[in-house]
Parts: sequence; structure tokens; C-alpha cells
Amino acid sequence: MRLSRRALLAATTAAASLPSAAAAADRHRPLRTGFERLAADGYSVLEGQKAGIVTNPTGVTRDVRHIVDVMHADERVNLTAVFGPEHGFRGTAQAGGSEGRYDDPATGLPVYDTYLKSGRPLADIFTASGVDTVVFDIQDAGARFYTYIWTLYDCMEAAQLAGKRFVVLDRPNPVTGRAAQGPVLHMEFATFVGRRPISQAHGMTVAELARLFNGEFLTTPVPLETVRMTGWKRSEFYDAWDLPWVPPSPNMPTPDTALVYSGTCLFEGTNLSEGRGTTRPFELLGAEGIDGRWAAAANELRLPGVSFREAYFAPTFSKFQGKTIGGVQIHVHDRAAYDPVRTGIALLVTAKRTWSGFSWRADNWIDKLTGSTQVRTMIDAGASAAEVVAGWQGELAAFRRVRREYLLYK
Repeated sequence: MRLSRRALLAATTAAASLPSAAAAADRHRPLRTGFERLAADGYSVLEGQKAGIVTNPTGVTRDVRHIVDVMHADERVNLTAVFGPEHGFRGTAQAGGSEGRYDDPATGLPVYDTYLKSGRPLADIFTASGVDTVVFDIQDAGARFYTYIWTLYDCMEAAQLAGKRFVVLDRPNPVTGRAAQGPVLHMEFATFVGRRPISQAHGMTVAELARLFNGEFLTTPVPLETVRMTGWKRSEFYDAWDLPWVPPSPNMPTPDTALVYSGTCLFEGTNLSEGRGTTRPFELLGAEGIDGRWAAAANELRLPGVSFREAYFAPTFSKFQGKTIGGVQIHVHDRAAYDPVRTGIALLVTAKRTWSGFSWRADNWIDKLTGSTQVRTMIDAGASAAEVVAGWQGELAAFRRVRREYLLYK
């Protein structure tokens, strides 16, 4: 990593300072999202600009109106384009899909497809759209391999190439911003589920990530402005507030899903089901031939904040579609103590030890998810979960030091 460019960040606009401290349990303390603050300020950050926005169904107001509809109807802002990520602007596509180029029936605005586009091709889309400023407002889930943060990165890079301003409207990290956890990506394993070396659970908001990307990873920084939240504290989970939860993607139905996702998404790199096609994706894990021994082995580890139940389920799509399979359901009983990445590793270790049918995906997708070969090779060599976790502590400590420079909230 390059050293932080403090001088650059000093010039970056952060719309306002935090309010005075209040108890985390005080639900009367107001939280205002970046969009709420943007609108309350009369869209002054966008004054005189043709604006295009990168968003999806999570870009909603507190009364669940989509911000594109709100902005389009407000004469104080000149919204001229929408840019849709994976799953699309209105959210009609499943994992690995997008909506393509079309005109939005509700507003008549042109919608451009950004999914899997980066660099000059994406810059050309921003140029063709005619916008002056690209705005980003998408709810993240807190994990490195949740692709919207890399949509953010790609759009920042492309906006710089196209000579556009970039504005990030902040929203809470649903699983808190307390700490970074897990292994750090090695650049030889960079893909769309991890462009740059950050930890598996980053513990940052999208505005903080934008500052990190601009200060550490972009070859040439983009003119960046962040519209911060007010009232948010790093220790707070999503349900501390009355904000509506809109699934950021079809398999992220609740904040509970986000809580476990940064650990159990690793099962996408195995031949086990990660629970897609059930009502509890990433909380239910299993395969044909697994019985109660897996849950028993996982419970014997006495991992903090979590218990495991022997479970049987039949996915309606994805792996094992229509078949009844055995496995575990994750039950988090103490969110503050729970470590999702450590738990995910422990479940991989115990699955391999208790089920003879365990295997990694043939393409070693697990290496892309964890960011190196280390997790896979250590588990194959018989390492315990504690030994695997210990293996990434040095690189995690280095990332935490860099991360600290870009945090906006206490």
C-alpha cells in the first residue's frame, strides 16, 4: 500500500461534523443518512450540475420512496441519468445479472448498465450520459466480496478518467463499524469480489471506503465529496434505527443475513449449499449426506455469540435444487461477541472433518473469496480454525492502521 495522501484528503469535502455523543441505546437520537442531509441542504452539492446516480432498490427515503423518483420530481436538482449495478437499478436481476440499457418507465430517465464494466469502457458511459457529477448511494453489507463496493471503486476510477466529480451519499454499515476482521486480499487474487487489499469484513461505511480508495488505490484521485450521516455510531447495528431495510440483493433479505454473510459466503467456494434458494440464505448451510455430527462438532468449539442447530432443508434453486439436504443453521445470540469470519472458518474446518464428501470448487473460488491460497491450503493441511485465523493477523493489523486514517465516525 502507498502511504496516505493526507493533503489530498484534507481538501475532500465531508459535509458536516458528528453530533455530540449519546448512548447507543437512545433511539430518539436522530440518524440522518447522506441523502437526507443532501436533500435538507437543498442539493447544494449538486447545484449547477447535471447529475447521474449509481443506485439500486436500497436508495430509498425513510418513507421508502426511491431517491431517483424524489430527485427527479424536485426542481432544485438536475438529475439526468441513472447507472444500474449488479441486479439492476430497480432490482429485477438475480445474482450475476443486470438490467441492461433502458429508459426508466417511472421517470423517463436513461438507465445505463455498469455491471462488470470498468476503466475506459465505463468512463465512456459516463461521458455519453452527459453528466457533470456522478453520485453513489447504495446500501452495503460490510463484506469485501459484496460487489457494490467494487462498483463504487470502478465508478470512481471511471469518473476520474471521464473528468467527472464524484459524490458519495453515506449509509450505515449494517453490521457495525467496530473493527476490520479476516484476511486481507493479495493483489494476485483481485477480481470483482475483491479489487484491492482490504480485509474480508472491512468495518467501514461506503463514504469511508471511498476516501480509502481515493487515498490509497486510485492512481489519480477523483474529485471526491462525501455527504456524511449524522447520528451514527460505529458500535450500532442496523436495527438501532427506524431505517427501512430493502434487500440490497435477492439473497440479502434481512440485516441478520448481513451479520453472518462475511463468514458464510465462503461456502460459495465449496460443494456445499450456502442456503441460496431458502428463506435463510447464508444462515443455512448443507449438502447431501451431512447429518448432526457437523452441528455437534461446531458447537464443541464454543465460539462466542453463536450456536449451531442440526437442520434439513430443500433449496428451491441453486445448489441441490429440490433435494432435501442436511446441515446446520446458525443462531447468533450475542451479536457484540460474534465474529462472523472466525465462525465461517470454523464451519469450513468442521465440515471437512465430519463429512467425507467435502470439496472445494474446482476453480478454487475460495481463494478469490479469502484473497489468497492461505485459508484453503491450511485447512487442507489439517490446521485448526484458531491456527487459520492466526495466519492472517499480521496483514490484518497493517490494514487496520491504514483504515484508521479514513474513518469519519466514532
